[in-house]
Amino acid sequence: MASRLRLDDLDIDVSIRRSSRARRLTLTVPQTGAPPRLTAPPGIAEAELRMFLLRQSDWLRAAMARAPAPVAIACGARLPVAGRMVELETRPGRRRAPRLEGGKLVVEGPGAPGPRVAAWLKERARASVLPIAAEAARALGVRHGRISVRDQRGRWGSCTSAGDLSFSWRLAMAPPEALDYVAAHEAAHLLEMNHGPRFWALVTRLRPEWRRQRDWLKREGPGLHRYRFSTEPK
Repeated sequence: MASRLRLDDLDIDVSIRRSSRARRLTLTVPQTGAPPRLTAPPGIAEAELRMFLLRQSDWLRAAMARAPAPVAIACGARLPVAGRMVELETRPGRRRAPRLEGGKLVVEGPGAPGPRVAAWLKERARASVLPIAAEAARALGVRHGRISVRDQRGRWGSCTSAGDLSFSWRLAMAPPEALDYVAAHEAAHLLEMNHGPRFWALVTRLRPEWRRQRDWLKREGPGLHRYRFSTEPK
């Protein structure tokens, strides 16, 4: 369960998440542009949470200063597409699908560009990840279920016990090699629903260079969530 706590002394809103698994107070600053998050065991009073946050105020300010600022998708904004930074350019005229022109992403026609860019990225992610995931499953000799693309903020991909695979459409902003790794990673879960040695052996069989892409996602991936499209596809 999550709630918000306003610290007027610091001019900061902190997201409070109470978890039965938490054994102590843990304060984090997401690299996504989201508010700071305090995870707390159940039963700790709000006054104690406030005191903890005030004690951590210097660290909190410094961490927030280092975190990347949110980027609103509007004319002139820069965003990554397939790992390459492009500048968004809006043009008047008949409404057409967004398209890449050199170092620009061109959106023509009336209306806010953010939702249209998000829908376009989702289609790019779907067109890329579906054949890659299906081919990885075939290479492992296993059947897959439905493959879908949506906004999975907590993870890049998932695999259900029924064999359905789901991927974050924000992978369309990552380098193609990172998307390729996530597709292979989730295909390996069709045989091993864990992260044990046999699972990683399958991933290595599919993508021997997987560590490089995993490291990129750990290092750079959170920043892909700082782009704000206003109304985003599910």
